[in-house]
Amino acid sequence: MVDLNFKKLPSPCFVCEEEKLEKNLILLGKIQKEADVTILLALKGFAMYSTFELCKKYLKGCCASGLNEALLAQKEFGGEVHTYSPAFKPDEFEKITEISNHIIFNSFNQLEKYKNQIKPHNSIGIRVNPECSTVDIDLYNPCGMHSRLGIIKNQFPKKLPSIIEGFHFHALCEQDVDALQLVLDKFENNFSHFFHNLKWVNFGGGHHITRKDYNTKKLITLLQNFKQKYPHLEIYLEPGEAIGWQTGYLEATVLDIVENGMKIAILDTSAECHMPDTLAMPYRPDIRDAEIPFKKKYTYKLAGNTCLAGDIIGDYSFDRQLMIGDKIILEDMIHYTMVKTTTFNGINLPSIAIKQKNNEINLIRYYSYESYKDRLS
Repeated sequence: MVDLNFKKLPSPCFVCEEEKLEKNLILLGKIQKEADVTILLALKGFAMYSTFELCKKYLKGCCASGLNEALLAQKEFGGEVHTYSPAFKPDEFEKITEISNHIIFNSFNQLEKYKNQIKPHNSIGIRVNPECSTVDIDLYNPCGMHSRLGIIKNQFPKKLPSIIEGFHFHALCEQDVDALQLVLDKFENNFSHFFHNLKWVNFGGGHHITRKDYNTKKLITLLQNFKQKYPHLEIYLEPGEAIGWQTGYLEATVLDIVENGMKIAILDTSAECHMPDTLAMPYRPDIRDAEIPFKKKYTYKLAGNTCLAGDIIGDYSFDRQLMIGDKIILEDMIHYTMVKTTTFNGINLPSIAIKQKNNEINLIRYYSYESYKDRLS
């Protein structure tokens, strides 16, 4: 790691702010203790393993979406490893059984296929679909129409296979406790008659716990009430965005400014490669010292540096004219962004750095041609 100041950072670069990350972790640790639940780090949302020494002071383990994430959890985090996949691959499942505490199946077909490979230390769960849709955007709605994620009520047998020790549901996306209450009510209505056979339930992710307006007191009460009703059940939550929420930014540089009906600033980052949710949702990133178009004196379209015509971040206004070489700070880019980056068009991945509590910035990773080449060989 190299100590750097802001001006010397390579560009583009993800910068995780350690103090903000720990603030989130402290809150999650408090909820764990007061509600008597276990909160896991969802690697699909935040997998910056250079921060794991800090994370594991507060969290007990990780949830993984397949073999590679499970290996990362085991090798870099330690603690519990909970692994779920929509469908496990035969050539990977044996290794998954070796390193996983919980294994969660998405269908009874998968359970039947792999049940004879289960190890004594594996606690087996099934993902259920509570059929309660609270997410507006279909792309991120686990309980949307024709969802492949989880088993619906009418597909359950009258008697649960004895190997199943837990239920898992995941129905939220960056939502408050009121949405969780709706889903939990439906979950109980549909599946509580099986609870006496279980040892644990997993409430999945999408809990926006560290957002400023999230009602943490209500969450603690909800969890405590569930524990009182079903004291034999251990409760797990596995947020990803709540851990990385507002913990850092993506720093980019203006490479050129062109004009075609409006001024267009071409950056050394890319919506397509480095922040795909900008195009998929669509999602509008917050940019430091910028506002919506025309609210400030100078308005620009911010664009990526690939050949994709639609590689557009959005239109923003600034107090002063942008100049070639100016830095652009895209806020809140650590969760569900860093994990989705690609090298389309040969664009390098952004470097990764940590801003420590003493304001020193340590460069953790720098990507080059060799990194691009290694993904294609």
